[in-house]
Amino acid sequence: MTQHPELSSASPWVARFAPLIPAGGEVLDLACGGGRHTRLLAGLGYRVEAVDRETGGLDDLARTAGVTVRTADLEGGPWPYGGRRFAGVVATNYLHRPRLADLLAVLADPGVLIYETFMLGNERYGRPASPEFLLRPQELLQVAAAAGLRVLAFEEGYVDRPKPALVQRLCAARGEVTARL
Repeated sequence: MTQHPELSSASPWVARFAPLIPAGGEVLDLACGGGRHTRLLAGLGYRVEAVDRETGGLDDLARTAGVTVRTADLEGGPWPYGGRRFAGVVATNYLHRPRLADLLAVLADPGVLIYETFMLGNERYGRPASPEFLLRPQELLQVAAAAGLRVLAFEEGYVDRPKPALVQRLCAARGEVTARL
């Protein structure tokens, strides 16, 4: 798996809010890519399920205690997590709207959702450029509200790091979470 240099370290947004995930809980790293957030979360002591359609470059993670690597087609295959619950769900640089309800259904109570991805207008800066893969203004806020989640933090707009882009970022909770920031 080719790793983009700008995606080799954890997102500051994820790193900032990861400590809010209930201690001892299992975390789903959805569309985990090269595993940068799986490494962060495992380093914080969480059990992590890292899932992506291509996991060949994650051999080191598959041998890490507390980490499970799963290969699954999240868009064309069956949802692999029916009936499971996770104390935390992390998704970055990924959007497949037909799976949003499934994603929210796996969030435990208490649980924390940390989501960060591109929004409309990003096409000026490169990929992704298709509206299919770009959030509409305040879309993550609407998704969280519809799911009954409590928004802990939200941002949208231009960022220059790790590369120029328009993004939305959300941290939301189901139930009571104890702040450990």
